[in-house]
Amino acid sequence: MELNLDKHISGQFNKELEQVLSHVLEMGGLVENQLKDALTAMNDLDSSLADTVIANDNKVNSYETIIDEECTRIIAKRQPAAIDLRLVLAIAKTIADLERIGDEICRIVKTARDKYSNEQKQLLVDLDHMGRKVLIMLSKVLNALARMDSNEAFEVYQMDTQIDKAYEAINRQLMTYMMEDPRAIPKIMDVMWATRSLERIGDRCQNISEHVIYFIKGTDVRHFNRDQIKQTIAQ
Repeated sequence: MELNLDKHISGQFNKELEQVLSHVLEMGGLVENQLKDALTAMNDLDSSLADTVIANDNKVNSYETIIDEECTRIIAKRQPAAIDLRLVLAIAKTIADLERIGDEICRIVKTARDKYSNEQKQLLVDLDHMGRKVLIMLSKVLNALARMDSNEAFEVYQMDTQIDKAYEAINRQLMTYMMEDPRAIPKIMDVMWATRSLERIGDRCQNISEHVIYFIKGTDVRHFNRDQIKQTIAQ
């Protein structure tokens, strides 16, 4: 992987930056596969695959620890400035979000361990539709990170509105279902928590898009509105 970074006195410094970013993308790929497997397990009610997803969360956690140590070592050894420092900070924030996404995936996949009536399975279909949108969002933000593409990062940022609308729609359905069949409340609550986890993954993807824009443009856009971010990217 070649990054569009400033030239340094030490070529080894560039290699270190490239290596740590490569590890972030490996972590992102693992998290993406975790979400794919979680949605498959939920659709198929495959408890064995659900157990595998939960067990693999340890790998996600290990990546976070390793990359965090690499970032700390680079800061201590190289004392990076300007764009290099922004890259290290963006990476540190990104891996924290990826680790949280991994945690949310483990909550989602627990729905695969329950049994549902035919009517209740429709709830999982709706949840899967939302999950597929979130999966696209995650895939696109990782691509934006790999390509250092602020425009694609902004596309991801805007996609979160769709996720929020899907979340609200499914919650309304769940509330109606619980009122019609109070006996199903415990099971419906599991679906509700899974829906909430998907919404949070969308938020985390939006966070990562902001980190990418920060690295590229040098402006912290976390508290900007959509128009302000669009203007920042255009500069």
